[in-house]
Amino acid sequence: MTRRASGGGLAARLRALRGDAAVVGSLVAAMWVEEGVDTVLGGRLDAWGIQPRQTEGLWGILLAPFLHAGFEHLAANTAPLLVLGSLVVLRSRRVLLAVSSVVVACGGLGVWLVGATGSVHLGASGLVFGWLGFLMLVGLFERKVLPALGSLLVAKVYGAALVGVLPGVPGISWESHLFGFLAGAAAAWLFARPPSTPRTPVR
Repeated sequence: MTRRASGGGLAARLRALRGDAAVVGSLVAAMWVEEGVDTVLGGRLDAWGIQPRQTEGLWGILLAPFLHAGFEHLAANTAPLLVLGSLVVLRSRRVLLAVSSVVVACGGLGVWLVGATGSVHLGASGLVFGWLGFLMLVGLFERKVLPALGSLLVAKVYGAALVGVLPGVPGISWESHLFGFLAGAAAAWLFARPPSTPRTPVR
């Protein structure tokens, strides 16, 4: 009976992991479908990106992660989305939803407030940098060995990408990168699991 229970637990966990991966995969698939529709429409949907300090541009805070300037732009974001999103959802789907909501809302609002006048910001890179900020810092906030090692590993693999938060390359929304990362860092602080407090023996 012990073996059956253990096997059942492992099988259930594997099914849960597949389901979690499917959530991230479905999100990315939706982006590809949207880009296909946008291509057929001649890129008209891109106008729904974040337009700084324009009232109609507020819709872009929610829509921009799904909009891309062509399939090449989307392809560049796809691998980081799948990898980082899968690492976030390992904690739980609720954490993925909560972190993503903070990143999209707060990161997008930051872009809307400080982005260049007349510009349109679109793409999932803000979400990528938000997940990166969360993963790099959440383990350190939790002060636990394994999560901290995970944060350090993510920092080692993706840390070089942080140069993207600096202005420099024309046509690249460094504002999305910067505010996405800052929002992800805030989410790490908000949703970090506090270290367990040792129990004081009662005499």
